[in-house]
Amino acid sequence: MQTHHTIAGLRAALAGAGRVAFVPTMGNLHDGHIALMREARTRADVVVASIFVNRLQFGPSEDFDKYPRTLADDSARLAAAGVNFLFAPDEKEMYPAPQHYHVEPDPAHVNILEGAVRPGHFGGVATVVLKLFNIVRPDVALFGKKDYQQLMVLRNMVRELALPIEIVAGETIRADDGLALSSRNGYLSAAERAEAPRLSRQLAWIRERIATGERDFLRLETEAVAELAAHGWHPDYITIRRRSDLQAPGKGDEALVVLGAARLGATRLIDNLEI
Repeated sequence: MQTHHTIAGLRAALAGAGRVAFVPTMGNLHDGHIALMREARTRADVVVASIFVNRLQFGPSEDFDKYPRTLADDSARLAAAGVNFLFAPDEKEMYPAPQHYHVEPDPAHVNILEGAVRPGHFGGVATVVLKLFNIVRPDVALFGKKDYQQLMVLRNMVRELALPIEIVAGETIRADDGLALSSRNGYLSAAERAEAPRLSRQLAWIRERIATGERDFLRLETEAVAELAAHGWHPDYITIRRRSDLQAPGKGDEALVVLGAARLGATRLIDNLEI
């Protein structure tokens, strides 16, 4: 695996590379990321991964400086997964001057759910991903379903800006007990880790109820929130939405997703299941 720290170096290395698959990350990789890399290998001649901790998507109360940076370990895992090129720029390379031009996603898409908790987050994500797309120029890009709102925003950005990139959604990778893999899981105490799968079980319960014909979505959401709260969680939301834009479903909408976010101790966990 070749590692490049400059835009010019990566572009030169990719000249004539054939079909390119790209997986952008902020590092601190887990098995969910590696699953995306392996899927990327099946879809292209060359796989590019990036590791860049993007300041633009951190809010003023979020500690950008404390985000885990594990480049050596991440590089070894990427090489073992068959990644051909790693792009690992520093902040000066990505933002040699202040970033005055930004992507502004539809407020209806980003001022809800995670965006309500993290104002400006998805604008920062969309801006850096568009910049990375312009650097790598991939044919296909892969993102995990675990960050479902991010996936929705990026899919719609690519469609509305007519970018010649196929977006592939990777399934959420889970531990044996159902907990979605996340870098945040490492912050859980032993007792919290044992409790954490309750979130995915509540989402699965909602999906099962809808599959049997239940259509009182508000009741399902309310009961799931109450179940979490009764076991010491602090839920932000459990909600059933349309997959395409994460708005409230209308009559006849069938492509749905149930999403949840809640704090367990000091750790905030998110998850979702398509219905």
